[in-house]
Amino acid sequence: MEKIVYPTKEEWKELLKRPSDQTVDLEKVCDLVFEEVKRNGDEALKKYTRYFDRVKLDDFEVTEKEFDEANESVNEKLKVAIREAKENIYRFHALQKPLKVEVKDERGFCCWQEARAIQRVGLYIPGGSAPLFSTVLMLAVPARLAGCEEVILCTPPSADGNVNPVVLWTAALCGVKKVYKVGGIQAIAAMTIGTSSIGRVDKIFGPGNRFVTAAKLRSGRYGVAIDIPAGPSELMIVADDSARPGFIAADLLSQAEHGPDSQVFLLTDREDLSKKVEVELKRQLEELPRKNLATRALENSKCIVLETIRECMELANWYAPEHLMLCVRDYGRWLAEIKSAGSVFLGNYSPESAGDYVSGTNHTLPTNGFARVYSGVNLDSFMKKITFQEISSEGLSVLGETIEIMAEYERLWGHRNAITVRMNAEKE
Repeated sequence: MEKIVYPTKEEWKELLKRPSDQTVDLEKVCDLVFEEVKRNGDEALKKYTRYFDRVKLDDFEVTEKEFDEANESVNEKLKVAIREAKENIYRFHALQKPLKVEVKDERGFCCWQEARAIQRVGLYIPGGSAPLFSTVLMLAVPARLAGCEEVILCTPPSADGNVNPVVLWTAALCGVKKVYKVGGIQAIAAMTIGTSSIGRVDKIFGPGNRFVTAAKLRSGRYGVAIDIPAGPSELMIVADDSARPGFIAADLLSQAEHGPDSQVFLLTDREDLSKKVEVELKRQLEELPRKNLATRALENSKCIVLETIRECMELANWYAPEHLMLCVRDYGRWLAEIKSAGSVFLGNYSPESAGDYVSGTNHTLPTNGFARVYSGVNLDSFMKKITFQEISSEGLSVLGETIEIMAEYERLWGHRNAITVRMNAEKE
């Protein structure tokens, strides 16, 4: 993990560059897979599943028998933990239910807004070295709360052609009955275009690697929405002399272990703290089972020493991290300064892992600087807002002249006429 002491603001942009891999043209790969899925449907899915996942499958949908086997194989202690997490996630998201917004005017017109669930949603759950069953909770719980009529789930098959049993059990716990053994670009393409096995959805949710993220962005060209551009994981920690070096090191490694393209930062006004964290990183890294992945991620990562915590906060807003931790003595005073972050963790005892699993907030968050303009996934993500209006003849007489004047000045005569014919009819 590279350390930079007192960089100038002119250097910040270069220091905050995110890792990228230019060896693969993601756009070209996505175009190829999408076009083949469009032409050949399930046959294309079989081809790319053999190519990318090294598994030959004839059927993609998980059977009732596989759900039953998953139920039998999942550890009871883990089931209790997942149920507890589900309850906390449910409780937090249930409070996000939108209220009806209404304005009534006594002169004869009324406007209001109501929320409706998105009908068909597709959930993508990453597989690989760490099947993220926690992401099933983060997506399926709000989808069900919102009232989505159809919820399907795609996740990569393991080497034996099965879905991780904990992912399956969690999906069943959340009421998701349609699960497909398809991952990567081909899964996003299937949910976007639709095949004989996998129906087209209206919106796709879920994190993934750079291939999945590129595929999700591609789906917009087919009229399918996505939650957020959620790619490789990021963590930025702002810390002063009240922070615990061992805690900071553990949090940095917790995100670094996601994969080699993850990125973590420590921002501090105390160089002595950075040295203590460096010692802890080396010690804890040796004990980490996913040491190789974390080590490669740390090569993309930095410890930056600045003059003040205010400068640290300014730099954090510039980067717009997926996860932001404030391990500072008086973190409450800095909350108003946070302009761009996916999710924020306050104090020494609010580890990012809590948000990943059980505290209740959603862990599907914007990365790659998109926290400047995107929120993390929430109940609203699974809904859309529809406005209504009702105008009586009396109300139209109040509004009519204003509409006619505005339409005339915009030279939209048909708009004006839609009012005029009604007002004239009332005079007859």
